[in-house]
Amino acid sequence: MISRRAYLKLALTAGAAIVIKPSLLWAGDKKLPLITRAIPASGERLPAVGLGSSATFASVATSGDVAALREVLQAMVDHGGSVFDTAPSYGASEEVAGAVANELGIVDRLFWATKVNVAGRGGGKADPKAAREQIERSFARVRKRQIDLIQVHNLGDVPTQFGILKELREEGRVRYIGVTTTFPHQYGELERIMQREPLDFIGIDYAIDNLTMEERILPLAQDRGIGVLVYAPFGRTRLWDRVRGHEVPGWATEFDAHSWAQFFLKFVLAHPTVTAATPATSRPRHMIDNMGAALGALPDEEMRKRMIRHIEAL
Repeated sequence: MISRRAYLKLALTAGAAIVIKPSLLWAGDKKLPLITRAIPASGERLPAVGLGSSATFASVATSGDVAALREVLQAMVDHGGSVFDTAPSYGASEEVAGAVANELGIVDRLFWATKVNVAGRGGGKADPKAAREQIERSFARVRKRQIDLIQVHNLGDVPTQFGILKELREEGRVRYIGVTTTFPHQYGELERIMQREPLDFIGIDYAIDNLTMEERILPLAQDRGIGVLVYAPFGRTRLWDRVRGHEVPGWATEFDAHSWAQFFLKFVLAHPTVTAATPATSRPRHMIDNMGAALGALPDEEMRKRMIRHIEAL
């Protein structure tokens, strides 16, 4: 078993970490298939692992270290990924990523997912004019005629802002629309919105130690044919703190996991309703490690239970 740290050291020693395919390091000559998932609304398939732009990505974008983010985006695309999730509220992330993606010439290879929210988290009303202006800034930043996905961030005034998104979808300017939340106090409202609105996607928090979404939200998404983007599959830093000093169990190779990142991501992806997971990172070697979770097998239900027990025992 190779740990995340050992793998990263090996990749760096081999040189040019952003171009080394995980399958070459972990599977010898075995060709591992890329895991993709169908968007329920259309059947279009997406790679099951992508890139988020909050947290460390946002910090680096704000600091102006464009070179690091250029390598991260290129690493994702080079290793089969396409889903990039951002938001106007993630500092400079959306603006910097848009400029970098255009500079690299990869904009058309990305499934660009952004958000709108001018209402804030306090349940205030959204100014429709301000919401439309925010959306137009997103278009200007990515420089795409059609954005793949826009979601109402943190359920901000959904009647107003989702209404605008429905218009944009009807006009063909946005391909898919949805809503997001990672706040437990909003889960009930999320469920109600899923039941009454024509959502293509939801964006939620879900991790091996955060299974609340399995109770009602994920089954409802499956019933309603709603795609699911998973944020914080590492519990932000919570799971890293929990496994510090522990090696990945040897039996994880049974589902082609060779690092903690792949262990956590494959657990999330093993839920059939999850369309893609988009952990944030500003390091290309972590992006490559994450993309390794989109290769090979996934744990079955009994293995998922074993994974939960293992983490709970640490």
